[in-house]
Amino acid sequence: MTSREQPLEAGLYIVGTPIGHLGDMTARGIETLKQASLIVAEDTRTTRNLLNHFEIKTHCISCHKFNEAQRCDEIIARIRSGEAVAMVTDSGMPCISDPGARVVEACRAAGVLITSAPGPTALTTALALSGFGGHGFLFAGFLPRKSGARRRTLERCAALPVPAIFYESPYRLLKLLEEIEAVMGAERPVFAARELTKKFEELLSGTPAQIRQQFGERTVKGECIVIVGPGE
Repeated sequence: MTSREQPLEAGLYIVGTPIGHLGDMTARGIETLKQASLIVAEDTRTTRNLLNHFEIKTHCISCHKFNEAQRCDEIIARIRSGEAVAMVTDSGMPCISDPGARVVEACRAAGVLITSAPGPTALTTALALSGFGGHGFLFAGFLPRKSGARRRTLERCAALPVPAIFYESPYRLLKLLEEIEAVMGAERPVFAARELTKKFEELLSGTPAQIRQQFGERTVKGECIVIVGPGE
């Protein structure tokens, strides 16, 4: 029996999945999902597409922001009974602006094994492409919905000596660029990435106004990341 064929120890396995291109799925991630007794997924429909592609037959149940708290006891009970439970989200690493943190916290409190088969994550992919990432960064996730809270967050980031990374809905991307210009200045360097690793990947850099102009009148679609260059 090779090391890859050794059965998984009972515990929680945090598995990274591709952010777009299925070729980015790691061999260890595939093997972990195949050997796990159960996969808990943000959206079972999305995960089923991934599992079918790699011919993974492991049973899959949902674990999202609306039921994560209720799933914790079930996951811990299955681990204590000797099962390996894999946790995935729709893309990237669980717990990073995605469900999973409550499960990890509960498993740690229960004293069960927690480990990871890491994979891609959009924030570090975008940071590497931006050229801003030589000296650290701040990851701010999704901005608040309310305008006052959004502005206060941007104001706190304005003077940072490191780049600030934001996830944003495509429906609010152009609004965010306007807010960055208003709060941080018209000449602040910005990098925007859309649909990373996918067929229609788009990477834009410039001032907030220049990036808005590049989008023009077209409807913005897909997952978006905005990185604001460091303050002076």
